[in-house]
Amino acid sequence: MPNRLSRETSPYLLQHADNPVDWYPWGEEAFERARDEGRPIFLSVGYSSCHWCHVMAHESFEDDDIAAELNDRFVNVKVDREERPDVDQVYMEAVQAMTGRGGWPMSVFLTPDGEPFYAGTYWPKERRHGMPAFREVAAAISEAWRDRRDEVVASAGEITAHLREAGRDAAADDLDLSITDEAAALVVGQAWDRQLGGFGRAPKFPQAMTIAYLLDRHVRTGEGDAAEAAISALDAMAQGGIYDHVGGGFARYSTDARWLVPHFEKMLYDNGLLLAAYAQAYAVSGAERLRRVAVETADYLLREMQQPEGGFSSATDADSEGVEGRFFVWSRDEFDEVVAGIGEDADLFAAFFGVSREGNWEGTNILHEPVRRDRFAEERGLDLADLQERIDRVRAALYERRAGRVPPGLDDKVLTSWNALAIRGLALAGAWLAEDRYVEAAARTARFVEDHLVVDGALHHTWKDGRAGIPAFLEDVALLAGAYLTLYEVTGDVRWFERSVELAEDAVARFSDDEHGGYFATAHDAETLYTRPKDTWDNAQPSGNSVLAEVFAKLGAFTGEAVWTDRAEGVVRLFQEHARRNPVGYGYLLQVVERLLAGPVEVAVVGAPGLARDSLLAELWRHPRPGTVVAVATPGDAAAEVVPLLADRPAVDGRPAAYVCRGFVCDRPVTTPDELRALLEPDRT
Repeated sequence: MPNRLSRETSPYLLQHADNPVDWYPWGEEAFERARDEGRPIFLSVGYSSCHWCHVMAHESFEDDDIAAELNDRFVNVKVDREERPDVDQVYMEAVQAMTGRGGWPMSVFLTPDGEPFYAGTYWPKERRHGMPAFREVAAAISEAWRDRRDEVVASAGEITAHLREAGRDAAADDLDLSITDEAAALVVGQAWDRQLGGFGRAPKFPQAMTIAYLLDRHVRTGEGDAAEAAISALDAMAQGGIYDHVGGGFARYSTDARWLVPHFEKMLYDNGLLLAAYAQAYAVSGAERLRRVAVETADYLLREMQQPEGGFSSATDADSEGVEGRFFVWSRDEFDEVVAGIGEDADLFAAFFGVSREGNWEGTNILHEPVRRDRFAEERGLDLADLQERIDRVRAALYERRAGRVPPGLDDKVLTSWNALAIRGLALAGAWLAEDRYVEAAARTARFVEDHLVVDGALHHTWKDGRAGIPAFLEDVALLAGAYLTLYEVTGDVRWFERSVELAEDAVARFSDDEHGGYFATAHDAETLYTRPKDTWDNAQPSGNSVLAEVFAKLGAFTGEAVWTDRAEGVVRLFQEHARRNPVGYGYLLQVVERLLAGPVEVAVVGAPGLARDSLLAELWRHPRPGTVVAVATPGDAAAEVVPLLADRPAVDGRPAAYVCRGFVCDRPVTTPDELRALLEPDRT
């Protein structure tokens, strides 16, 4: 019969609702039972699209004998890491401290008070590859708890004390923006894989924030290596199997160094960040191939991830029909049948997509582009534009065939923080690609968040089956504030500016660490965990602290209020030494450093909507310019009363005008794109 998880809404928890394990969701009921019965807690944390989470579930949590042993010895708690990032973060820190590595599934044994004393990730059902069997681990833990409980509890206390102390870094006395020079030297000189693209060794992750940082640095300094490293990573991913060449969008990461074999789950946060990175790279370079990937990624999100109400689902699974990647791979015979069926040359497109009889992964083919398409066309004497049209026809036919397969599972919970990344990515793509439909999609999602995830004035983290749940974390507040500021800059709709200010003020009031600096991941009035988590680095998604630093810096430019800029610099001072040593882990924070170095550049565009004003705005968005903020108003509307940058900025002789200020010192207003361009050209003297 179903366990307690059957009452939850999380797709991941519901996947485990029929396990014979007597799972509890995270909550006081489980801890109260553990205290009453003197039992340790077995905490299992994962997420719905995690392949190895499914493997451990099939091997162990669906096994009646193992379940009986777990039920007899422990109080068992299952957590969706995406639903409870606070729980995931504090126990992942424990896993990494105890084992030197982390990942999911995360498996942690706790005292009844929630303090960790033993931890790991995936344990197999039977011993293999040097790993103990899960049953053996559980038995040993149970024995230690029974026979040496005082030692176990003391050890848990020591671990907790160590982790609490580790989160108390003090901010540097002085702001050092030169860290970006050392960071760029490390990223480009050491981390960049010049041969295969990307950063570091296998497994390779997209590192969209590092890419965006390098592009910003290139724009500010003119450094060619920074742009080359960023664009080579984008090209390598777009040609590799990590990119879905049929439906668009990116998988979570590549298991190999050459980007061929992904873990096939697709995450909303990756695609929101990568959408912005490809659009930014197009705007910097003018390369149409980068624009194409941005468009295909945006269209994938709107077609397959956006729900009818306007919010975006969280992820799709790596597995379908219980097999990793089955939905995405092709045999040569099926590929040929589809391509020949529309009258195209199967051999030509097999060569283009790297399809062979023997396959490139477990006897099947992961589609990729072994040769960049401009070179492919040149080598075969084909017209590139014609080839592109033929590729699009083949992709459409493959997509139609693939749609008949059993699709991967969809995690359809809506997360505020990840939707904020989608809002930001779509808004920036719409501006940089001059695609209004993406801007409207971003605004639609923002309206959804306001209508469904704000309840009685309070922002929430999740929405599923028509109801919001779990109070917002810092990542929700910060990322939404940043997304709304971007949406305001792109649309000129002042409500998004107002909401961003409200969210930024809420972050300061309820999340700040007044003793050590920075901002906690949980609010002052949130549930108390064994230690209070703080977002300290830009991992799979930007940390709340890094995003707040950006929001504060932009609000300082919009308002002229030094308190906002001081807060931005305070966050940078707290983490600047970490970013200096590990720049790939602080890509978003380093973008803030580039913003502080390049700006502030404040641009106010005032005038009646129409072609003349649109041409000024188009010039502003023609190239990314770090450190720049954009305010837009129609004469006489409320925006000038809300956004200080717009105060006392009239149109010029009835014509729309742009006011460009640097550090609150303004040039004369201009009325033509050429004049505006001249004022915005970077000064690298």
